[in-house]
Amino acid sequence: MSGMIGLRNIRKAKNLYQQKVAMDLNITREALSHYENGRREPTLAMLVRMSEYFHVSIDYLITGKEFEER
Repeated sequence: MSGMIGLRNIRKAKNLYQQKVAMDLNITREALSHYENGRREPTLAMLVRMSEYFHVSIDYLITGKEFEER
């Protein structure tokens, strides 16, 4: 995984610092940074929490794009 492009994009679009998001999600800032940069993969439960927190799909968090049917 090359990093969660959508996670970084939505956080920056909402003008949120990593520390604020990490505190709200009850994780460390370092963990959030690792998710954004692809050094660690979040659990499914964490993906769901982040999706609910930002009001975007899990697909968006990972790819930066919404799901498209083929």
